[in-house]
Amino acid sequence: MAAFADGAPCWADVALPDLEAGKRFYGELFGWTFGASRPEFNRYTQALRDDKPVAGLMPKPDGRMPTAWGIFFAADDAAAAAAGIRDAGGQVIEDAMAVGDFGTMTLAVDPGGAFFGVWQPGAHEGFGLLHEPGSYGWVECWTRDAKAVDPFYEAVFGYGRVDYSDVAGTDFVVWTPAGGPADGEHAALGRAVIDDTYPAELPAHFLIYFMVDDCDEAVRTTTRLGGRVIRAPEDTPHGRFAIVVDDQGASFAVIDSSSSSS
Repeated sequence: MAAFADGAPCWADVALPDLEAGKRFYGELFGWTFGASRPEFNRYTQALRDDKPVAGLMPKPDGRMPTAWGIFFAADDAAAAAAGIRDAGGQVIEDAMAVGDFGTMTLAVDPGGAFFGVWQPGAHEGFGLLHEPGSYGWVECWTRDAKAVDPFYEAVFGYGRVDYSDVAGTDFVVWTPAGGPADGEHAALGRAVIDDTYPAELPAHFLIYFMVDDCDEAVRTTTRLGGRVIRAPEDTPHGRFAIVVDDQGASFAVIDSSSSSS
């Protein structure tokens, strides 16, 4: 039985121009070690924290591809998920495809233009560590078309929706897993809107948050390693966070949940 319910974020990976440079950057920033690269899978490499899988790194097979982090959602049936994506108005980029005995994946784009994956587990179930320093903590879909995107994900994954706009001061919702309580405590991910305050060239995307012991120190380490800061550290009820870019251009967030403004 899979460790993740259908629709739950279960894995993240990043496509980079230089795999070895990525290992150096993230190894120092998050304390990751790395498994063996698999030539038969384009040198795909698992990142480990405390010997548990936390993310994947791979060299971009095509230089025209974006340098970006991507999120995968769990599914019992990746082929059925692909059909659901099409029916709900999304675009399937890669139909259900077996990845050795590790699992089956589908790659897609939502109606707002954000890229994501679906993962049907085999030998690889997904994250082996969650919500601990050096591991995945949260993800948000940033879109310019909430009216199309909200019903899309709710149709594909059966999410419940909780409106947090009053709390956030902007158009923001959280999605909860199918069949569970529709409240913030059980949120699986968030949806934010890219409005006119953001650069026109900013595409729809998923922003992945990684947990750290100290947000400010993680930002200092990022810049020392050649990355840069998009959004300086700030306090929230859920912890102190910042949005940064690695030394090759992939953006992500870091959050220290041990400190908060609440």
